[in-house]
Amino acid sequence: MSGTALLLIDVINDLAFKGSDALVTQAEPMAARLAALKRRATAAGVPAIYINDNFGQWRSDFQQTVRHCTSPRSPGRQVSLRLRPTSRDYFVLKPKHSGFFDTTLDTLLDALRIRRVILAGIAGNICVLFTANDAYMREFRIFAPADCIVSNTAADNDHALRQIRTVLKGNVTESARLVFKNPQRPHELVG
Repeated sequence: MSGTALLLIDVINDLAFKGSDALVTQAEPMAARLAALKRRATAAGVPAIYINDNFGQWRSDFQQTVRHCTSPRSPGRQVSLRLRPTSRDYFVLKPKHSGFFDTTLDTLLDALRIRRVILAGIAGNICVLFTANDAYMREFRIFAPADCIVSNTAADNDHALRQIRTVLKGNVTESARLVFKNPQRPHELVG
């Protein structure tokens, strides 16, 4: 039986753009919930894969991105600090909205024998939704915990979650209700 992976989309983010205050306000409590989900997933043997913008820096170094986003002058500092990757985690840098487009994500998921993905992060109506769409087209089973995804506005986020649920057949159960089933088969997930 193939497994599950947790995809953390654009959570290592400086959130330094005009009008980002509302997003930062939503992202900070979301990060706490996502950190709790990541701890449970990691304990169950589920790999965490950070999928992050390269911010137009074609010589991107993910550790440099982490340092930049956790610096004191970064509006997204608290989110990035709470969700900072560990040495066990994977990362994929993406040039566009989807975590699949022009990245190594397909190859990594195949190598890890993944068929179910838990999508979480920023922004629900853009990068999370585009990644969910591409996961659906690749016949992955999609989980998108509603409390671990934020967008610029609540209306945008609700629309994205509705699309994931109805069009992409995704499960949008809140993160605390996702249960990693059997310790002998740690990648199984029910929601």
